[in-house]
Amino acid sequence: MEDTMKPHVVSSEPLEIGDAKWMTLVKPDRTFRIKYRDVDGKDRVWEGVERKTRAAGSSVDAVHIVAVLKKETGPELLLQRQFRPAVGKICVELPAGLLDKGETIEQCAIRELAEETGYVGTIKPDSYPLVSPSVSRSVPVLAGLRKLTLPSSCSVMVHVDIDMQAEENRNPKPSLEEGEFIECFSLALTSLYVECRRLEAEGYAIDGKLGSLIEGFQMSQVWRT
Repeated sequence: MEDTMKPHVVSSEPLEIGDAKWMTLVKPDRTFRIKYRDVDGKDRVWEGVERKTRAAGSSVDAVHIVAVLKKETGPELLLQRQFRPAVGKICVELPAGLLDKGETIEQCAIRELAEETGYVGTIKPDSYPLVSPSVSRSVPVLAGLRKLTLPSSCSVMVHVDIDMQAEENRNPKPSLEEGEFIECFSLALTSLYVECRRLEAEGYAIDGKLGSLIEGFQMSQVWRT
């Protein structure tokens, strides 16, 4: 990719809460009175950012898709690259997306996989595991922000099976929305940790969910019992 064509941040400016599409600011003295008492008995407050898009009745905002491609050369994890303005870098991520109204976690995973990667997947009842425990983002969203969080945001990892021999998966074509620029690729499980480290050294950002996954995978290799 030529330098002139690389995505980059043009500007950054304050955003009025009423103009926000995806998030809303939760003020301690208004919508949610996020008050807590610390171990010393002192009352404190906490500010947070809340998604505006969670479907009614759902306890989960988003899914992250774990799809292993079974190739002749060995299993590979399906990943994608896209520019993330918040970090000003191209980010390496798992395929992911937000739940639509009336959609189950499994339906969302299958839909997002097809839209973002072009692959048609299935979720087998006997696969391990179907859906991970929900992961709360009640931790600071950026380093250095002591009191800004996503207090109610939860996501899950969904394991999706892709039949590489199926006709629809021989030449997968994503159906991206206007403004989406996603490049799909895959990395061998045997070198996943090393390759992600290499990409990071080259200037890519590694998404937190993917980072946690590869750290766990690496630990399982090192601490074999």
